[in-house]
Amino acid sequence: MSEERFSRTVKLIGQEGLAKLRSARVIVIGCGGVGSYAAEACTRAGIGHLTFMDGDAVAQSNLNRQLVALTSTIGRNKAEVMAERARDIDPETDVTALGRFYRKGDELDLTQYDWVIDAIDDVDAKTELICRATELGVNIISAMGAAGKFGTDFKVSDISKTSVCPLARVMRKRLRERGIENLPVVYSEEKPVPRDGDLGTLSYVPGSAGLTLAGYVIRKIAEG
Repeated sequence: MSEERFSRTVKLIGQEGLAKLRSARVIVIGCGGVGSYAAEACTRAGIGHLTFMDGDAVAQSNLNRQLVALTSTIGRNKAEVMAERARDIDPETDVTALGRFYRKGDELDLTQYDWVIDAIDDVDAKTELICRATELGVNIISAMGAAGKFGTDFKVSDISKTSVCPLARVMRKRLRERGIENLPVVYSEEKPVPRDGDLGTLSYVPGSAGLTLAGYVIRKIAEG
């Protein structure tokens, strides 16, 4: 491993912290606007074993906010593009791409991961993933809503303490019905503003949420 590659990281967290990151296993599920930034931050931090999961393909409408979206990648699977990007950042990282959506009954073994980063948009899939990880005792942090917002004031909180965010409200209810009261989430208290009945997105907003997700996981691993 190149010492220079992580020299600035070591200056902050030391060799022991880097060693913990290099041995860690993290999966990012959902590699769009939020997930792609979380995935890249995990890669650049030195997490040694990464899995990216997404069944979607890059579209032109993704170009304004997703790291996987380039003119050259339109039509390609997002997880595959993210894996390719991660390998280019650090060829020594063990990277796996799963080109499918997470759904109820998925045979993915979550117990092989130290952390699950949930950046799924679909509420049903999000609910199933959180419930499955919780049932198995696997660490998971989940992204709440980032669309329709202008600010970057995303923070980590327990879902029971969230407010304003419509997605957090829906997820609180769903998870409570499944017996889950507590879950670390990244959310913003900015009220989303629809235009013509739909929620738009600016380039920097999903990235702010994704970096907050990754930052929480990276610190937990390095300090653990």
